[in-house]
Amino acid sequence: MPAQRNNTLHHHISAVKKGDRVFENAFQCVSRMILDRNIEKVVVNGKSTFDFTIFRDGKKHIIGMYDEINSFVSFVKDAAEGGSSKEMAYVLVGEPGNGKTFLVEYLCSMYRDFLTIPENRKYTFRFNNLDKLGRYGNITTIESQTYEDPMVLAMNLHESKEESMQYLERKYRLSTAKLEEWFDNYRGLGACSAYIWNEIREFTGGKVEDMLKFIEIAPVPLVESLGTVTGKYPAKDKITSSAVDLLGEESIQRLLHITDTNNPFRFDLRRGALARVAGGGIHFSDEIYKNKKDLVQVYLGVIQNRTIEIDGYRWPIDTLIIATSNNSEFNRFLSEKEEAPIIDRCRICYVSHNTNYKLQSELTAYAIGNESKTTLTGDVMHQDPNLNYAASTAVVLTRLPRSEKLTPIETMKLASGEVAGEKSLKTLSEVIDSLNQDHDITKRFGQKGLGQRNLGRTMQLMLESSETNEGKCMFAYDVFISLERIILDYVSDANDRAKFLDDLKIARGLYRERILTEMFNAYMDEPLAIRKDVFHYVNMIIGIDAENLGADKMWKYKNPQTGELQAIKIDERYIDSVEDRLGLKTREQKDSFRTSIRKVYGQKISVDPNYSFMDNLELVKAVTDVRLKSDIAGAGSLIGALANRTNEENQKLYDRMIDTMLNKLGYCATCAQKTIEYFCTQVDEN
Repeated sequence: MPAQRNNTLHHHISAVKKGDRVFENAFQCVSRMILDRNIEKVVVNGKSTFDFTIFRDGKKHIIGMYDEINSFVSFVKDAAEGGSSKEMAYVLVGEPGNGKTFLVEYLCSMYRDFLTIPENRKYTFRFNNLDKLGRYGNITTIESQTYEDPMVLAMNLHESKEESMQYLERKYRLSTAKLEEWFDNYRGLGACSAYIWNEIREFTGGKVEDMLKFIEIAPVPLVESLGTVTGKYPAKDKITSSAVDLLGEESIQRLLHITDTNNPFRFDLRRGALARVAGGGIHFSDEIYKNKKDLVQVYLGVIQNRTIEIDGYRWPIDTLIIATSNNSEFNRFLSEKEEAPIIDRCRICYVSHNTNYKLQSELTAYAIGNESKTTLTGDVMHQDPNLNYAASTAVVLTRLPRSEKLTPIETMKLASGEVAGEKSLKTLSEVIDSLNQDHDITKRFGQKGLGQRNLGRTMQLMLESSETNEGKCMFAYDVFISLERIILDYVSDANDRAKFLDDLKIARGLYRERILTEMFNAYMDEPLAIRKDVFHYVNMIIGIDAENLGADKMWKYKNPQTGELQAIKIDERYIDSVEDRLGLKTREQKDSFRTSIRKVYGQKISVDPNYSFMDNLELVKAVTDVRLKSDIAGAGSLIGALANRTNEENQKLYDRMIDTMLNKLGYCATCAQKTIEYFCTQVDEN
């Protein structure tokens, strides 16, 4: 029976030697999982950093968190290479709702998937035929309680480590380098495995071949609900939680079978959370500092020594320990000076909120939900095309600290890699560096603001309002009303409340600018009308000084998006009108502005041919105003025409714009009408 031969220790050691199976510790395994995949270079807040693509896989993946992921990867890599990190736990500290738990759970599910690949599987061993020893009652099979690797048994076959080394070297013809590589991960057998192995040694008279007949190799189960390989220990209530939950306890059932009271197998370790992940797994302790003090003290020994210790018996474990904690809980714990030893054994990583509003649009999509929404009466719910933008900018602005060097809008643009006038990314990194010097964590960049849960609540409030249900549409402007409610109800600190409400006003202003653009596109009956006009201006100021410019002012250029040659007539009146709208009066101001636009063009287009200058809100607004003015005497008269539909001409214009909004811009009847109504009011001007 070949199947029988596959579960022997001999077969396992040979497979490891050939490379069909692996023997590595938890850190090496996690490190290999992450570093074997693609790694890209990205620039975040003006600094270049690495992006590990394994965290960006799947339908619902990690968004942002570049610094945190980099910090975690270097921690694991250091531990895998035998650095000091292997005697530490990794603790993510931050505001509620910023993705700490999601990050750890995502890592755990990735790890389980990684271990399902046959060559990565974890194995353990069990003792069979124990009835022959006659001291275990009806217990005939005992599995290693801490899912020890069969290689750990192989390295402890004999009573001394040296004898085991010599045996393996002789039997498997191992090179010195291979032997040393295996023994780098040497650890003793756990108390019960060592005790049983010793009994088997006495029973067989120390003959290794006879002893191995009692051993069977089995794969470690990867079922998430069993808590093996990846286990989560949530902070429980004060009364019921105890060290038993982590370490295990004496089992009455086992004592009924075992006659020898010295046998450590009388302790049921799998009653605790640690033993189940002890064979190269990940132990996730949620809200670690919320636990009772005695339980946190248990972690003290586990983190440093990586052992489970009960009544003097010890079981070495191989586990990556990750924990999360709330800012306030962590600060309370820090203030108790006698708790310093546990903090000393933790690598603390402060997790900030996402401050990139472009990335936030993906997180907002998570909060809105990917299922198609329905009203309470079961009708299909539409989403305003500006909903995501309005929600994303509003929550990101609350997360950006105030600074004298940058306005909130400049900070928001720079944080998402956009251009912010004359201000550069260097200014943003200076602001971030100076804020990050603050001892108070909550004053650092991105550490305070409305989190993902608050955004989720905002969407819930919108969905339950009668207006949304009656209109069968989630209208973008309602986001601000719901967010205001959330700020008033859920933000306890008065200063924070005042700042967040202020940020909401800025977000409303940005929404207003966007609606002007949308109205222009609707008026021009083209989805990208404004984008084309902005590019017309940019191309004109590049071509205005061209040597080959004839008297007819026609200039030929190569379109970076299509690569085709195109001709454009340079209209100086149009250029001047746009610059007047921007408030540029003198020749020097105009030249300086044109130079900055040309510089941006040179830097951006070479990297991203689809760059459109649409992030330069001032320029977009100026072009919109000029075009509306030249076409129908100003935005004011477009507002007048749309608001006063008593004459036929105005009604036709209104109908045509509604038609464009419905068929080309993704609006529904409700949000198209409401958006035009909003455009016709003076709300949120400037």
